Amino acid sequence: MGDSLASARHILKFAVFAPEPLAGRLQSILMSLGDYDICTDIAELKPADCAAIFTSGLSAAQSRWLGVTSLPKVLILPSDRLDTKSAEELVLGSDFYYQDVLEVLYRLRLGRDTSQSGGVAKKDRLVGISPAVAELRRLSAQVADKAVTVLITGPSGAGKEVVARSLHDLSCRRDAPFVPINCGAIPRELLESELFGHERGAFTGAISSRAGRFELAEGGTLFLDEIGDMPLDMQVKILRVIQERTFERVGSDKTRSADVRIIAATHRNLEAMIESGQFREDLYYRINVFPLSVPGLAERAEDIPHLIRALAKQLETEGLGRLRLADSAMRSLCAHGWSGNIRELANLLERLVIMYPDQVVGFIDLPENYRYGDDGWRPPFLAESDTVAEAGTSLPALPAAGINMKDYFQDVERQWISQALSVHEGVVSKAALHLGLRRTTLIEKMRKLGIQP
Repeated sequence: MGDSLASARHILKFAVFAPEPLAGRLQSILMSLGDYDICTDIAELKPADCAAIFTSGLSAAQSRWLGVTSLPKVLILPSDRLDTKSAEELVLGSDFYYQDVLEVLYRLRLGRDTSQSGGVAKKDRLVGISPAVAELRRLSAQVADKAVTVLITGPSGAGKEVVARSLHDLSCRRDAPFVPINCGAIPRELLESELFGHERGAFTGAISSRAGRFELAEGGTLFLDEIGDMPLDMQVKILRVIQERTFERVGSDKTRSADVRIIAATHRNLEAMIESGQFREDLYYRINVFPLSVPGLAERAEDIPHLIRALAKQLETEGLGRLRLADSAMRSLCAHGWSGNIRELANLLERLVIMYPDQVVGFIDLPENYRYGDDGWRPPFLAESDTVAEAGTSLPALPAAGINMKDYFQDVERQWISQALSVHEGVVSKAALHLGLRRTTLIEKMRKLGIQP
């Protein structure tokens, strides 16, 4: 699913030289998009420590500060002047949105869009900057070239096939076919033929011989999606192929070799299925040599703007038009729970670009169940209830005997975080929005304070 921003979670520093409110708005967007430190005062930053400059024009003092240092510069211009600049120049219109800023960050190449191994460029399909995606990217790189079976688990719509394709692209089999098959979408009486092929006359309707997915994937990768939905009798046959690397077509006694790398995926709990007799334990251990877990989108809310960018570019390439989201719409989508994960997000964006082609989609344009807050939303005050205390405006008096301020404010943090989680029924992304924190910051505070969602 395209390129990705920084794999290393280090803090990059930007200088922003622009009048208010442009500088404040740009600072807010940049800090919400990644681990970035923003400086607007030349006395607080050296050019050598700066990754890039965002400016609507440098003053004499700022020019002297910059000196001869060759730093990437992003020009912030009135929107009616953008057409006067070449496509190679880094520019932002003064009416910029999240996607515009994010596009500039990718063009600055502050992250990576390929990995190198042996001089061969390999496409990184994983999108996102979250720790979960960084770990998934790291593990994928470790196992990609190994001749072992991989089991990818995660909820439906989370991108398991994208991970499988990424493993194939990073492997030595990348020039051979990647062949997917959804084991739950094919009737059980046809699944054996789909996997292993058949000879003419093998069954009613078999008017000619046909190669199966194992043959089509020869030398490459066979992706067994939703293997948890595979019937037990077929599980036995798959186990034999994995063990012996041979198979026969339906209606044939000729043994064929299977030079394929098998990647399996499921949204089911296979261990629970083993306990209930629905999945073979021996097959489970054969496919679970190297497990990879794909998190749900609600667990990686910081990746949502990056996914929207990638999906919107894909929609534009397909000729559906350009999709732009206002800041309020982007914030609202980042607060959604996404039970359908990336598939739900992709379907929503496709609907929006059809309804509002080449327009800016605002908060009010979102379907009602995707709206959180309002156009000028700020975290609301907590209402008084049995579990939530009324927000007061006065500070407690300083105790005459003194106070441990660190412990006191830790207690306040613990109470407010617990209250926010309670209000939002344990949804961390919504609690973080309520508290005015980034989701990753809230998770770190919860870890330090021993709070469970």
